Amino acid sequence: MTASKTTPRYFALLPAAGVGARMAADGPKQYLTVGGKPMLRHAVDAFRASDLVAHTYVVVSAADGQIDGVLPADLDGVTVLRCGGATRMDTVLNALRELQGVVAGGDMIMVHDAARPGLTPALIAKLIDGVGDDAAGGLLALPVVDTVKRATGVVPVAATTVSRNGLWLAQTPQMFSYELLLRALGSAPDANAITDDASAVEMLGLSPRLIEGHPRNLKVTLPADIRIAEMYLAAGE
Repeated sequence: MTASKTTPRYFALLPAAGVGARMAADGPKQYLTVGGKPMLRHAVDAFRASDLVAHTYVVVSAADGQIDGVLPADLDGVTVLRCGGATRMDTVLNALRELQGVVAGGDMIMVHDAARPGLTPALIAKLIDGVGDDAAGGLLALPVVDTVKRATGVVPVAATTVSRNGLWLAQTPQMFSYELLLRALGSAPDANAITDDASAVEMLGLSPRLIEGHPRNLKVTLPADIRIAEMYLAAGE
């Protein structure tokens, strides 16, 4: 008799130990207010509103003094881990090690940028459905629609036009089994070269699925991005 496959649980993991240097703000950008509440809280609330997510973990630095005001200790379905590292990869890897024994190897981990306040339960469901049981996992992403130029020179000039065929812009969440993500990040040779979790999985020779996301799920990186995010939040698309 063939043993039945265990149904995985889905967990959210939000690395929030960064300082947001490009925002030119007084503190970490995840705490900047967008549409009336901190960006981080928008992202967390999207996972809390999804019936598919078993629990949400937010990872901050040990010295973070703002998190308690954004995510109170009694907030249902959320746990704060104070084990943030020097890089994004270190932060995620520290959290995964902290969760050893709490989640199973086959459970799915959705890593999401704290500075993407436009996530919705519908996008979470789309990712889970789109990845299905693919062993390589997958991520939300957008196909490139603009013409792409490769620049050269100190003062940038267009050196050549790059074909946009097959090019996608990675978003988050990026979802992989706990076992796979731990192995991928743990074996990555250079933390600074891992700009997203999918790149670590790709280094293992695997090809994560690309699930089409939505422009509202943009990453707030520059001050002007806040207004764009607020427009999407106000539209409720």
